[in-house]
Amino acid sequence: MAKQIFDYQNGDEMKLAVLIKSAEVRVAKNGKKFIAFNFQDASGHISAKFWDATDADIEQFKPGEVVRLAGKRELYQGNPQVKIYNMRLATQEEGNDPAKYVESAPESADDMGEELNDFIFQITNANWNRIVRKLLGDHKQAFLTYPAAKALHHAFAGGLAFHTLSILRLAKSVAEQYSSVNRSLLYAGAILHDLGKTMELSGPVSTDYTIEGNLIGHIVLVDEAIVQAAGQLKIDIHGEDMMMLRHMVLAHHGLLEYGSPVRPELLEAQILHNLDELDAEINMMTGAYQHTEPGTFTERLFGMDNRRFYRPQNGQTYPDPK
Repeated sequence: MAKQIFDYQNGDEMKLAVLIKSAEVRVAKNGKKFIAFNFQDASGHISAKFWDATDADIEQFKPGEVVRLAGKRELYQGNPQVKIYNMRLATQEEGNDPAKYVESAPESADDMGEELNDFIFQITNANWNRIVRKLLGDHKQAFLTYPAAKALHHAFAGGLAFHTLSILRLAKSVAEQYSSVNRSLLYAGAILHDLGKTMELSGPVSTDYTIEGNLIGHIVLVDEAIVQAAGQLKIDIHGEDMMMLRHMVLAHHGLLEYGSPVRPELLEAQILHNLDELDAEINMMTGAYQHTEPGTFTERLFGMDNRRFYRPQNGQTYPDPK
């Protein structure tokens, strides 16, 4: 099999095909343009700088393109990157199929869809159940195939559904441990909390933010969708149960500075926030451990306050977090 990004070690010469995940045009101190790349294949992603980029380079090396890359893997401020020697667009004969270079969830869309349905059956409040079914039906394909983020956690095809299921599995354990938890509300909030990302993000290949995503954001987008669905289903949006459901979504980032318009003021909203953070952090950390030798530290993780984490030399394995 052809070597992939993380088959190479620091100091190795690299020659492989990769997908351009992102390409940001910037200006260096000398006034010349360069492109800050994020390259991707099924093994992960890595950054690189393309210095002294011409207008022609900027035009052809866009997100979503597959390129043949030659370079060297290096470390910069503790993080891996590629020193680019040269690159060109891949031909069709060389496998210019972006979908083949995208990381994906370890579970199929069909399996995740079936398990989600099992949780929906346990939402006994009729209004919450109808809203969840309506919105999942409206966004089902995107929900099962989109990533949960452009970068950071669960940033792979199917990551949105997989992240949601991970939270639901954790929520089930919490509800079994604490009888005071409203299981229906927790499940409904967990399913809907990130559904707005089907509108905020562009899709699984070379994921970027849509105009709606940039200007409004997934929290407000899904709240709007709940209000619209309630109107279509003739559900009183001002009823206590609907205000509780909306609060679950609106408060799930926990802090105002993290994008939530309100802080959690329901037991289930606080639990959802905590489980959302827990699952995201575990995914980021175990993903970094996958590419870290025992006895060394991970790269610095932006989503974890730019901290790095030690991988012990005790033989512990870290299965693929996806």
